[in-house]
Amino acid sequence: MDGHSVTRTGRKDESMTGCIVFHYHVLSDPGDIAARAEALLLEQTVELSRAAASDDWVRDNIIGEVLSIEPRAGGGFAVAIAQALRTTALDPAQFLNVAFGNSSLQPDVKLAGVEPPDEFFKTFRGPRFGADALREKLGAHRRALTATALKPMGLPAAKLAALAHAFAVAGIDVIKDDHGLADHDFCSFEQRVELCQCAVAKANAETGGRTIYAPNLIGSPASVHRQFAFAREAGVGAVLLSPMLVGPGLLHELAGAAALPIIAHPAFGGSEWIAPEVLFGDIFKWFGADASIFPHLGGRFSYSRETCLSLAARLNSSAHGLKPAFPVPAGGIKTSRVREVLSFYGVDTILLVGGSLLESGEVIQRTRDFVAEAARVSKELAS
Repeated sequence: MDGHSVTRTGRKDESMTGCIVFHYHVLSDPGDIAARAEALLLEQTVELSRAAASDDWVRDNIIGEVLSIEPRAGGGFAVAIAQALRTTALDPAQFLNVAFGNSSLQPDVKLAGVEPPDEFFKTFRGPRFGADALREKLGAHRRALTATALKPMGLPAAKLAALAHAFAVAGIDVIKDDHGLADHDFCSFEQRVELCQCAVAKANAETGGRTIYAPNLIGSPASVHRQFAFAREAGVGAVLLSPMLVGPGLLHELAGAAALPIIAHPAFGGSEWIAPEVLFGDIFKWFGADASIFPHLGGRFSYSRETCLSLAARLNSSAHGLKPAFPVPAGGIKTSRVREVLSFYGVDTILLVGGSLLESGEVIQRTRDFVAEAARVSKELAS
C-alpha cells in the first residue's frame, strides 16, 4: 500500500456490530503508515504482534481491524480502527484504556473521535438530569443560564459564604466552588458547604430566587463519595467534579446514583493528544456530566472557533437517545463579552464568569448587570 489510499477489509464472517470505532490522527511517512496503523491497532488490546497473539479465539474475538487510512490536508493520516466492544469490558476506565491507553504516550498519535455502537449506551447513559431538568430546577426557560465561581483560594468559609449570598441576591443561576477549593485546613469542605448552602438558601428566601450552589468534590474516591453524601444531605443543588483529577470512572459512578446534577470541570484534561471535543464534549457527557466546562476562545486559553462549536454541539445533542447537557464556556470571560459569547453559542448555554465580577468590589451590582445582560441577549436571540 502506498499510504495514500483508503483500506477497508471485511472482518471475517461478522459485521462490525458490537465494535467500537476509534479515529486517530497519526504522523507518519506514507511508506510506513500501514505498519504504523497495524501497530496502533494491536497496542491498544493484545499488545503483541499478530504472530505472537496466535490463539484462535483471541484472533477471532479480540483483535480488531484497521478500517481506513486517509491522508489529512494538514499532514499525516486519519486512521480509523474498530475494536471489539467486549475489549472495553463496558467499564469507563477500560474504555479509555482501549481508546488511548498506551498510545497516549506516543507523540505521533492523537485521539480524534469515537463512534460507539448502540449497545455502548445501554451502560453509558449520559446525563441523568440534563439541560432540561436543570432549567426546570432553576425556573430558567428560553434563556442562557448564568454561573460564577467562589474564589480565591485562601478565603475562610464565612467569607466565601458572604460572597455566595451576594451572588445569589443578584440573581445568578449557579454558584460553584472554584475547582481549587478542597478540604483545606483553612477552609474545610464541610464548613464551606454548610455555610455557603445556608447563604444561598437565605438569599433565595429573601428574593424568591432559585439559585443553586455546587461544591467542588475532590480527593480519593472514598473522600469524594463522603463529600457527595454530605453535600446531598446539606441540600445543595448540584456538584462540581474534575473527572481527569478524580477519575472518569468516578464521574460515571456518581452519575449512576442519580441524586444530584454534575458539572464537569476540565482540570488536568489538557493533553494535546486527545481532541477537546472528544473528551469534554463526548466522553464527559457519556459518563454522566449534566454540564461540561471548557475554555472559550479568546480568554486565557487557545481553543479554536471550530473546536468550541463542535464541543458545544456534542453537548447540546440528543444523539444516541441521551439527554442534552449544557456547554459551559469559561476561562477568563469578561462581563463585556456576554453578547459576543451568547451570540456564538446561543441560549442553550451556561455562561460562566468568575473574576470579572470581583474586579471592582461592587459584586452585587456587577452581578445584576451580568444577569440582566444575559437575559436581554437571550431574549433577542430567541425572538
